[in-house]
Amino acid sequence: MDSLLPRERSDPAPGAVHLPGWLSRDQQLELVVACREWAAGPVPMRAARMPNGSMMSVKTVCLGWHWQPYRYTRTADDAGGGQVAEFPDWLAELGRNAVAAAYGDPGYYAPDAALINFYDATAAMGMHQDKDERSAAPVVSLSIGDSCIFRFGNTETRNKPWTDVALESGDLFVFGGASRFAYHGVLKTHPGTGDPALGLKGRLNITLRETGLA
Repeated sequence: MDSLLPRERSDPAPGAVHLPGWLSRDQQLELVVACREWAAGPVPMRAARMPNGSMMSVKTVCLGWHWQPYRYTRTADDAGGGQVAEFPDWLAELGRNAVAAAYGDPGYYAPDAALINFYDATAAMGMHQDKDERSAAPVVSLSIGDSCIFRFGNTETRNKPWTDVALESGDLFVFGGASRFAYHGVLKTHPGTGDPALGLKGRLNITLRETGLA
């Protein structure tokens, strides 16, 4: 069966790297505990409202900077006005280790914001670019819980060419360089595929960014 075969590193586009199983189970458990604390923090996890009035199907909580479509602020002006939780040093170090694992060198990577998205059984995310940052440093994406189909496209259009990547719990995906502003999205999750030992029903996606903001 394919599921019994080791999953290897892949490079779906220049500057885009998928490292399966990069997080250990202990690291995943620690992140689940931390995400629960952040979700109940000064700015609770919420579904963001898009400019057209629709609500995103994923729920989000932020660290360091609060993201709302399409800007960053220090306070959650669209979610009660609370002060966003601090971005911890240990998470920045994890981000540097991720970039080093992907590219062989962390360079001067200094993430200062995290978007933590929770996907329930019906949540998805349309094709979009991460372009609200002033920095072109790589985006680090960590997956925990249920697996998903992640569509990674090109920098010019939401349409083809794209590559569909199966992301499982513990996987790392980094995109920078020529692919930093590629369109990407989550087509669907596969409910019930996560490790029961994590105590998580759904999927967590933690993305680390360098905003370039003062």
